[in-house]
Amino acid sequence: MAAVSDFFSLGSVVWCRTCYNQEVEGEVLAFDPQTKILILKCTSSSGDAKLNDVHFVNLSLVSELQVKKEVTNVPETPQSLNLQRLNTRVRNQVDEKKRMLQAISANVSSEGQSLFIAIAKTISEVRWCNSEIVVWNQEVIISPPYQLENIRGNSSSKEYTYIKKVVEKHMKDLALNNQNNQSVCQNNSTSHSSQ
Repeated sequence: MAAVSDFFSLGSVVWCRTCYNQEVEGEVLAFDPQTKILILKCTSSSGDAKLNDVHFVNLSLVSELQVKKEVTNVPETPQSLNLQRLNTRVRNQVDEKKRMLQAISANVSSEGQSLFIAIAKTISEVRWCNSEIVVWNQEVIISPPYQLENIRGNSSSKEYTYIKKVVEKHMKDLALNNQNNQSVCQNNSTSHSSQ
């Protein structure tokens, strides 16, 4: 392993190669000398210029390390984290994962699970009551087999109209997915039979 510095200046650009032969280059956001963890802000792997990837690099597992650009004037105070916002994001992610688990463990058809997940992506007040999907505390209820005609509620309410649009979009997406999968299967079977 390359020699580990006792300190990395915030804002410096560091390149390293991990023991897994992965190369990481980015701006130093933080460094903990006790655990030898270096936090780097890197360009986004998605290609979106507005986003960044953040890598936590364990310097004990680094085979090469170079400081590409040293920052000499360290900022007075590093930017603080908005802990309330981070806690809210964590809580929302945990709630979403619980809803997804609830959908999977509801012992209903895959169509019902799929629709439940589609609704839960935009509406947090969705739950199972036996095999029925209950939205907004029983404002709208969707029964098996989870088609448009299985939606119950006040048909003139905004909630009902919104859920109906969600179900319509979900059904169109499923139909398009099935159509694309069938054409891929047909193309694969055609190419295999011609060989």
